[in-house]
Order: sequence, then structure tokens, then C-alpha cells
Amino acid sequence: MALRFGTDGVRGVANTELTPSFALDLGRAAARVLGVTDMVIGRDTRQSGPMLEAAFAAGLASEGVHVHLMGVVPTPGVAHVAAKLGYAGAVISASHNPFADNGIKLFAVGGTKLADEVEAAIEVELGALDASVRAGADIGRIVHNEALAEIYCQDVIAPFVGNLSGLSLVLDAGNGAAFSSSSIYALTGANVHLIFNEPDGININAGCGATHPEDLRRVVVERGADLGLAFDGDADRLIAVDHTGTIVDGDHVMAILALDMKARGTLHDDVVVVTVMTNLGFRRAMSAAGIRVVETGVGDRYVLQALDAGHYSLGGEQSGHVIFRDVASTGDGMLTGLMLADVVKRSGRTLAELAATAMTRLPQVLLNVRLAVRDPDLLLRLQPHLTDAEQRLGDAGRILVRASGTEPLIRVMVEAEDPGQAQEVAEGLVAAIEAFGREPKDKGTR
Repeated sequence: MALRFGTDGVRGVANTELTPSFALDLGRAAARVLGVTDMVIGRDTRQSGPMLEAAFAAGLASEGVHVHLMGVVPTPGVAHVAAKLGYAGAVISASHNPFADNGIKLFAVGGTKLADEVEAAIEVELGALDASVRAGADIGRIVHNEALAEIYCQDVIAPFVGNLSGLSLVLDAGNGAAFSSSSIYALTGANVHLIFNEPDGININAGCGATHPEDLRRVVVERGADLGLAFDGDADRLIAVDHTGTIVDGDHVMAILALDMKARGTLHDDVVVVTVMTNLGFRRAMSAAGIRVVETGVGDRYVLQALDAGHYSLGGEQSGHVIFRDVASTGDGMLTGLMLADVVKRSGRTLAELAATAMTRLPQVLLNVRLAVRDPDLLLRLQPHLTDAEQRLGDAGRILVRASGTEPLIRVMVEAEDPGQAQEVAEGLVAAIEAFGREPKDKGTR
């Protein structure tokens, strides 16, 4: 087995790494480990989607699972329907990756992403598949049921019907799964203008969507819109743009929503769950507002686990994954956009004003150091350098050094009130890593 589960399912180049034969075997292994009778499957708009969907569904059906194909639908739509019907779920998507990539991510019954140990069990089963097969009535059925997506659309839109009247919105569907559900925004009463809403199988995420909001920024300003919303390929995360064309990232979005929910008494225990990547400015703003921050590792699945463990209501990532646990089981860009627009409407303030008063972002420097080989002891040997750097910053900054979960990289993040100091400290840590004989590549700042 060449591919393994990463932070969000299995991904690879379609038909060379993520092959139909692998997808079929993954379907068989998942069926055996999950032990379910029914599974819903959705996909994004990639050209390879139907091919991999067919193979994965065939693997499931060969093991007796009844498969319900939802067609093109946002990832949160699959999770929502799985939870509502008591089925397992799967999404054929590589999210924000280029169109040539694809992926398969799985949801347990209840619409939650699989725990690490379950994914590990599926990997073991993949390596142990035998030739035994079912026959006759023991084979599962595969049915097309695109109407299931309406369950998600109706349930998500219900609280917002007519509530956004008077707002002008620009939606960037990223030529991805959001195109199939973006019409729900029109039911809110808002004036909606769609861009990048004509997928052709190869233009998903191509210069558009959450990772490329440049055109969205321009169109919002040109049209004098109140705000813009950009979705990634499978619409499970969101990046917003205010009326001036300024990007409002996931940290600002969560800060705005957390403050609003606290004021309305819907933020359970006045807690918000974030990952280690969340900006120090967010943490300071929440502390000042009397909101406690619970921190997890990178990945919205870990955010969800912390939400469930503490019975909290709001969590998310800087990248734009936001989970409203009272109504959803995974990050939902479509719902986040509705929630954010609703705050703008109710408050009578612009998104720019809300973002500016919610938090002040500290300058952040991100540097990646590529390793010649993985070195599990490197971070331990780096500790004296980390201690020294942390003492230099004191309470005015934050450092995070971690190994990538998918590549032989060490990721160095430094935040500080002084951007020059953040850059200096980050480069000093990179130099220390390089002194261990590593090869530095792929550097960037933000």
C-alpha cells in the first residue's frame, strides 16, 4: 500500500498514486473495519471524481454495503446527511489541492471524521485483504440519490431564510463543490453575485476559491458589495473579504463569531477551541473578552474531538475550517459564511469594523526547513535554542516548531509584536536546524 491516511483522508495524484484499484481496495477495507450497512458518498468537481467514486463504491458494495451516491456536494453536506440518516460517509475530494490530485476521506456513523486508531485499522486491513468475495443477495446496492443533498441545503438555510435581506454578497465557489449549493444563499434575501461557478473538471481551485481570493477582492470592491465569501474545493472552509477588499482569515472570523455567540449566550462555557496555529492576537482578544481558549493539534478532526470532550459549541482553524458543534460535525464553509453575514446584518456594522474590533493580528513568520531524512530526535536537540528564543520574546511573542505530518519538513512559526524581531528569531531557529546538517528549502513568510 503506497498511500496512507494523512490529516484529512488519503490523497494523491489521481490515477497514478490514487488509482481506481486502490480506491476499490480501500472501499473493501473500510467496509470490513467500519462494519456499516449503508454509506453516502459525495464528491467535488474534479474530472477524476466519477472514476474514483465508482471504484470506491464498488469496493464497498462487494463487501455488502449499500451505497448512496449524492453527486457533487460540499463535504459538510455528506457529513450532515450521514449524521441525520445514521449512515457512514465518504467524500471524493482533494480539497484545495490542484485538480490533478484527488482524495478519499471517510466519516463514521454520525458524520464525524474517523479516529486515528480506526484509520490505522483500515490501513492494516488494506494490507491483509484476501480473495474471499460475496455473491448473490449479499452484495450491496449502489444507487444515485442526488436529492439527499437537499436535506443539507434545507437544514442549513432554515434559520437564515429572509434574514439577510439588504446585504450584497459576492460568492467565489472556486469552481468546486460550492457551486452545487451556493443557490441557498439566494433564499436568505441577500443580493448574491456568483463568480467561478462554472466547473469543467479541471478548473477547480485554479486561481480562485479560498486559496486564491484575488479576483474576489477586486469584484467586491467593484460592485460595492458588503462582503465576499470564498470556498475551497469541497466547501468545508471559508475565507472572507470585507467591503474594502481586505481578507478576513479564519482567526478573525472565529473571533467575530465567538464574541457574538458569547453576547447571545450560545457559546457553551464561554470556550472556543482552536489549533496551535491560531494567532497570538486571537488568544489575547479572547482572554480580554473572558473567553477561554482550548488548544489542539493541527486538523479539524482534533478540534472536533476537543469540542465533543468538553461539550463546547465553537472551534476552528486559521485556515478557515469552522465547526458549529450544535448543528454540524465538521468544518462547514457554507454555514460559516451564513453565520458571518448574519452577524454583519444584525450588528449593523461592516465586516471591516467587526474584524478590527474583534482582534489585532500579531505579525507572523512561517519558515519551512526540508529534511534530507526524517529525524525524530531533532526537536529534542533543538530545545536549548527554543528556550533561548522564547526567553528573548517573553510575553510579547510565541514560537511553534513542529514536524510536518505529511512531508519531511520542520515548520517554524514565530509571532511577535515587532515583525523584525519575529523574522530574526525565526531565521535563527532555521539556522540552528540547518546546523544539524539539514537542507533548507521552501521558505516563505506571511
